[in-house]
Amino acid sequence: MHRAPQNDMEQDEATMADGRTRKRMDRPASATQALPPAQEALIAPAGGAEGSAGRRGGRTGTDGARRGLRTRPPGPGRALARPVAVWAVTRAVLLLCVFKVVGLPGPDVTGDITVIYQGWYEVLRTGTFPLDDVTWQYPPAAALPVLSPALLPFLDYSSAFFVLACLADATVLALLLRAGRAPGRQLTGAWVWVAGAPLLGPTAYARYDVMVTAVAVAALLALRRHPRTAGALMAFGALLKVWPVLLLAGVPRGGRTRACWRAAAATGGAVVLLAAAAVPGAFGFLTAQRDRGTEVESLGALVFHVARHFGWEGRVLLNYGSVEFLGPYVTVVSRLALALTVAAFGWLLLWRLRAMSRRYGDRRAEGHAPLSTPYDAAFAAVLLFTTTSRVISPQYMLWLVGLAAVCLTLRGSRQGLPAVLVLAATATTLLEFPVWFSHVVASDLPGIALLALRNGLLVAATLVCCRRLWLMTSATVGPARRPGTASPGGSAGVPPPEAGEVPPPALPERPSRRPTRPVRRLAADGTGPPRYRADPD
Repeated sequence: MHRAPQNDMEQDEATMADGRTRKRMDRPASATQALPPAQEALIAPAGGAEGSAGRRGGRTGTDGARRGLRTRPPGPGRALARPVAVWAVTRAVLLLCVFKVVGLPGPDVTGDITVIYQGWYEVLRTGTFPLDDVTWQYPPAAALPVLSPALLPFLDYSSAFFVLACLADATVLALLLRAGRAPGRQLTGAWVWVAGAPLLGPTAYARYDVMVTAVAVAALLALRRHPRTAGALMAFGALLKVWPVLLLAGVPRGGRTRACWRAAAATGGAVVLLAAAAVPGAFGFLTAQRDRGTEVESLGALVFHVARHFGWEGRVLLNYGSVEFLGPYVTVVSRLALALTVAAFGWLLLWRLRAMSRRYGDRRAEGHAPLSTPYDAAFAAVLLFTTTSRVISPQYMLWLVGLAAVCLTLRGSRQGLPAVLVLAATATTLLEFPVWFSHVVASDLPGIALLALRNGLLVAATLVCCRRLWLMTSATVGPARRPGTASPGGSAGVPPPEAGEVPPPALPERPSRRPTRPVRRLAADGTGPPRYRADPD
């Protein structure tokens, strides 16, 4: 029995003691000292409602009370939201341009869609290729993107084509974002694509090259884990617009090479046979390029731009769907450009043979080539093809931007400078076409200076890319070593980690066999339930 208070002082002391007791009982769990998760897991009730909610990060228990005091690190969603937001804004501007809500100086770049593509569409619907149209110079699978606006029958042809081009653009971004989140990779490649495509202006959506680029990007990113899928996509891309066949240049030797090439040959042969049997004139594109001249935007065209100021009697005409130089010595310059292309691919073949002779792609080789080599080789091959060609159309820049983006998905990629040069060349191309295209056609001083700048950036990007590819392969690929022997940077029989690849985790330490016992620990302030942790004897 409790003794009743005798006076007012005792009554006040009893009231204060009762308040302290009640305050201690009402104190939330967060007032006690929190234990690390590993120790708290040892005392959490198995299957308990509060314990399971705390482990899931719910609002009950200690985690819920401390939520307002803890700063949560940014998750992967926040890192992905920024490129997606910038992509949405820039692509909205591109759509406004192609729908002619916002205009740019110079010729209308959407004329190819509303006139040429739609004319091909009407002919292809009859079951034949447009053989009577000299502007049709594409492989048989190019009929698919031309016919693709039929998938959106509620829109007119040009509007449907622009929407599908935007979807292909979004596909490239999704592939690069997915690749950038993998271990040993980065989101720099996605940012290159987000920034690079709009630098070309409305031409990016007014040609079907963005669809081809999506196929090429998917093929390269699938090469490491799914070589057969990559080979099939490369072959399909080559039947869309030839150049994706160059992606095969960097496939590492061994089983992946055989699987990739077999899949490419099987897919290409099946599509060609189907097109030849179903639609007449599938191979007319093979001879369509024979009589072409030198396009006014190509590297060799700079000779005629300067020669016009010294009395060269040539003309600038719309020929085979592009603006070209026609006149004396044009054939000579075109043949020199073709010889330069052959020499460039001769260098690429030499690199390939040299790399294979030094066991490129063989993980047993001393300092085997890094993961970035297939990407870098594809980038270099397409740069060589584009720069030395007698035709450099503005949409070709999309190919280079896409491949540069794939290269920069890997951490430690050495193609940063070539990628920057390609982005600068893409921005210059927008000024050259369509903004100041009249100056280029007139061969005046601003037009020549702008064209020389753009082509000079392409030449610089090509030289730097090829040099880094050659030096990287020479430095990392050596003669094969015997199994079980040690190598620099790696233990016996284990190759060193590749550039851009996260090294394998170390083996876990053997757990201690010493018995453990629970040790009682009170909270820091001496209140609250006892805490336990396992300490070794």
